[in-house]
Amino acid sequence: MATLDTVSLTIFLGATLVLAGILSSLIALRFGAPLLVAFLLVGMLAGEAGPGGVKFDDVRTTYLVGSIALALILFDGGLRTRLTTFRTVLAPSIVLATIGVVLTTAATAPVARAALGLNWTEALLVGAVVGSTDAAAVFFLVHARGLRLRPRVGATLEVESGTNDPFAIFLTIVLVELLARGDQPWYMIAESLVIKGVGGTLLGVLGGRAIAFVLNRLGLPQGLHAPFVTISAVVLFGFAEIVHASGFLAAYLAGLIVGNRPTRAHNTVVAFLDAVTWLAQIVMFVLLGLLSWPGRLPERALPALAVALALMLLARPIAVFLCLAPFRFSWREKAFISWVGLRGAVGIFLASIPLLVGLPKAQLYFDVGFVVVLASLLVQGWTVGLAARRLHIALPRTDPVPRRVELDLPGQLEQELVGYAVQANNPYLRRRIAPPWAKLMLVVRDQHVLTADEASTIREGDHVYFLAPPEKAHALDRFFVEMPPPTAPDPELLGDFFVSGDVMLGALAEIYGLEVQAVEAGLTLADYFAARFGRSVHLGDVLPVGSIALVAHQVANGRVATVGLRLAEADADAKRSIKRKLVRLRRRIGARLRMARRKLK
Repeated sequence: MATLDTVSLTIFLGATLVLAGILSSLIALRFGAPLLVAFLLVGMLAGEAGPGGVKFDDVRTTYLVGSIALALILFDGGLRTRLTTFRTVLAPSIVLATIGVVLTTAATAPVARAALGLNWTEALLVGAVVGSTDAAAVFFLVHARGLRLRPRVGATLEVESGTNDPFAIFLTIVLVELLARGDQPWYMIAESLVIKGVGGTLLGVLGGRAIAFVLNRLGLPQGLHAPFVTISAVVLFGFAEIVHASGFLAAYLAGLIVGNRPTRAHNTVVAFLDAVTWLAQIVMFVLLGLLSWPGRLPERALPALAVALALMLLARPIAVFLCLAPFRFSWREKAFISWVGLRGAVGIFLASIPLLVGLPKAQLYFDVGFVVVLASLLVQGWTVGLAARRLHIALPRTDPVPRRVELDLPGQLEQELVGYAVQANNPYLRRRIAPPWAKLMLVVRDQHVLTADEASTIREGDHVYFLAPPEKAHALDRFFVEMPPPTAPDPELLGDFFVSGDVMLGALAEIYGLEVQAVEAGLTLADYFAARFGRSVHLGDVLPVGSIALVAHQVANGRVATVGLRLAEADADAKRSIKRKLVRLRRRIGARLRMARRKLK
């Protein structure tokens, strides 16, 4: 009976800790504290040195839970990344995720060596442990601060944070093996890195395709699609690690493949993974907090803080500015990317690897990693919003997210039903604008289900259901928020968004937060084009309106029929690109003419 009581007590305490971690998120959101800090503090308070008094030193369990949690976090990150975004910033992000991690490690090592009295290999291990950024920490803080990052900056941070973890894990494991064995030649280390990278890439791509294929072909009962995808990701991760490939890279790439293919129950899978990764992070953070020993931290705090400051103010900026130098990022964008390189659970997770294999000074690595992560989240985490505003990288996100209902339609993968409640101040109710790819299908009014034709005019209190592609469903949110006009357009709502030429310019300005003159607000977009050009409009003609550009997408008899929307700066980028191509062409022609003259002489 005593054994059963112990098991029951363990279940009770474990569930209580997770519940405390969940509730602590409310405090974190209220005061702007990073969630990771709250969860770590819960674990520390529950530990042997805290009021909870729970004795916990099981590094193997911590590593097991951390591996699964990190694999799911990376899979979820890949699942949410659009390939268009991935391709746009692939080069700078991959350079940051590979060469950037090496540069960060190398720049941190001298400070770690001097402050902690380590040899060069040990100092490099400290740099590798804290060398990668944490995607979950970065994007939670960005959203908690109410920020909307510039598209290129946000995409670079997203892809870099998701892809640098596997490389940091490679580097850490190689250095751990080097310290453990001491006689491993460098060519074997390089071979191990290549095998892990190539194997992880191959298994990730094949595994992602296999998951999508099976998900679409198997007639699983409703509700089992999401657990199938989640467990498949863990199986793929485990298999990759068994064959000595990178399971973390495989998990990320598999998520990227699955997220960019038409699959059944896509939004159900995303929502389920949200909950699973949330709970996995809570459990992992609480266990890492339990594994720490607050009594040891004060004596190592000063040298560990020296490493943290070197990382934040020296190593990360050097890596970012050098890696992004060829990619035409402004100094403001580089400075922001440098400052938002937050360290999170990955750093503490990697610091537990030396403990697992029993390296000398393993406890020192763990304590330093723990302090560096805390310092990064507290210093950089609380200043993300300030940095974004001072560097003009983001605009405040004031629009609340409306409650959206998403229903999968069996028998096809291209469309789903997306439902919203119509409120008095919804832009859709006021202006009747919706994207052409969203077709109104049903209206629920006074407990009655009506077709779009039967409902006729949409009224306040109706519930409307649109047929829309799953990957674009979130773009409808802007039209059903209960809010005043936004202060600036949302780049995610542009791109392939089109409106009829009969739409009033004032209606468009209200939804996108544009400033237009009162006289022009009453013009249709077709009339606005005609008035501004003073001639027949041609396909592709562009009119800038504030921070967006209107593009003549379809023209009939010299008059605009459909107008496309995109960011105005995209036109500036296009002009710069054309200008660069013309300069290169002129140089080539000049070089050939000079060669021709020499031959004639």
